[in-house]
Amino acid sequence: MKIGIILGTRPEIIKMSPLIRECEKRNLKYFILHTGQHYSYEMDLAFFDDLELPKPKYNLDVGSGSHAEQTGKIMVGIEEIINKENPDIVLVQGDTNTVLAGALTASKMHIKVGHVEAGLRSYDRRMPEEINRVITDHISNYLFAPTKIANDNLLEEGIGRHKVFMTGNTIVDAVYQNLKIAENKVDILKDLDIQSKEYFLITAHRAENVDSRERLEKILKGIVALQKEYSLPIIFPIHPRTENRIREFGFSLDGIRTTKPLGFLDFLQLEANAKLVFTDSGGVQEETCIMGIPCITLRDNTERPETLEVGSNMLAGVESDSIIQSAKKMMSEEKNWLNPFGDGKTAEKIIDILRIR
Repeated sequence: MKIGIILGTRPEIIKMSPLIRECEKRNLKYFILHTGQHYSYEMDLAFFDDLELPKPKYNLDVGSGSHAEQTGKIMVGIEEIINKENPDIVLVQGDTNTVLAGALTASKMHIKVGHVEAGLRSYDRRMPEEINRVITDHISNYLFAPTKIANDNLLEEGIGRHKVFMTGNTIVDAVYQNLKIAENKVDILKDLDIQSKEYFLITAHRAENVDSRERLEKILKGIVALQKEYSLPIIFPIHPRTENRIREFGFSLDGIRTTKPLGFLDFLQLEANAKLVFTDSGGVQEETCIMGIPCITLRDNTERPETLEVGSNMLAGVESDSIIQSAKKMMSEEKNWLNPFGDGKTAEKIIDILRIR
């Protein structure tokens, strides 16, 4: 069996890292195709080095663009490589344009598709990610659902039970594996001169938040109000898209301590030691839940309802009062939830399923 692992963004590198390690461990035939959907390929190479992963065999370096332009370029590049490599199955992860392009191209070329982290739903079609994940689920041959909710979503949409496997989420494997690597490689708290549990961590990058002048302004006001309320440092690793919009809209970052985008090991260490994390990232909602760190989501909905159910996360939207009240509530409650995303052996289970079938 030859496996094609297609990825294009840093979150995909993180969540595919356990699968890459499992392929290496078992000496399987596989290749990594990096589409270069986000950032530059050279910046992402550092990510592979940090996580001690083999470098991709192929790089499409498509860069940014409209959804149609980006997806089309990726499909053209993937088609050429699939013709060359002729894999038995292609694995994609999540809900990006890379995922949609990879699944569409492979399925039209009669190559089986495995969707890692299948079945997530926000039920908000304004989010391009929702469209990507729904289409990918319905054309995939193997759907690896991270939780029972995701598993049930797929069955309720009429996808055959024989295609759906509840495996847990590779993010649990990734957090456990990469925290160990981080202990030996980085010390971001020392670098930033901050103490464990004595700072708040903020991330914001989603288009519906940062491309909206009104929503971004409310988020920044809420963050400033948070700093005044608690007199704790606010650490904000700022996404290039967010930084550009803040400059374009003329907003101030007074009282907020920004950093350049961080490597995953640095960021994971920051998450693990934060008093509270504020984010619009789905992956961060999962990571904080796994590590026992309370999270406030700066969105009106989430495709990770499990985090809400176990009490690791709250939806605050973007209003300042709601952000402050959510923070007070999360910090006043005990942190004793159970991780709903699996036991850290998801990659092993996925490879077992593929080899058995």
